[in-house]
Amino acid sequence: MEDLIYTKGIYTATASVRELERDKWQGVVTLARDEGEATEDQETAVYEVEATSPTPEEALEEAKALAHRILGEIEL
Repeated sequence: MEDLIYTKGIYTATASVRELERDKWQGVVTLARDEGEATEDQETAVYEVEATSPTPEEALEEAKALAHRILGEIEL
């Protein structure tokens, strides 16, 4: 399943899924702050969807919703 990328200003949220165990998937969002050149100490944060899903598609939908919520709360 392919990751989805959303941006707002200098922030990039990547929505993805990970398999926790058989038939148990979790949505994950990685938020990165891009201020130009990529560096090793670039700010990133990982957010996990609290609930698990029975399919990767449902987990990705949850991750997409979380990514939108996170980016919506950022003030530029």
